[in-house]
Amino acid sequence: MAKNRFPGLGGGFNINQLQKQAKKMQEEIEKLQEELNQKEIEVSSGGGAVKVIINGKKEVKSIQILPEVVDPEDIETLQDLIVACVNEAIRKVDKMVEEEMQKVTGFGIPGLF
Repeated sequence: MAKNRFPGLGGGFNINQLQKQAKKMQEEIEKLQEELNQKEIEVSSGGGAVKVIINGKKEVKSIQILPEVVDPEDIETLQDLIVACVNEAIRKVDKMVEEEMQKVTGFGIPGLF
């Protein structure tokens, strides 16, 4: 009688079934990744003075700036608003990806995208 090479998994352990499940999960993850890459997140800062749209690949699609916040004497404030807006958009994409991955895998995969 062959000795069980995977103690704790019982005699009914089926490596082929595990491989099929892993392949199915990989296909689901790839499909989800493509769907998430197409999604867009919109974030604003400064009470709507700056708006950023970013996709699931973390590519900035557009930046909108209200004319009244463009002050040649205070470029630093505008720069800060843009940086804050882009960083918040990236955080929201990361959160969206993590939540969707948990639905597919039962656990998150940080840094997958």
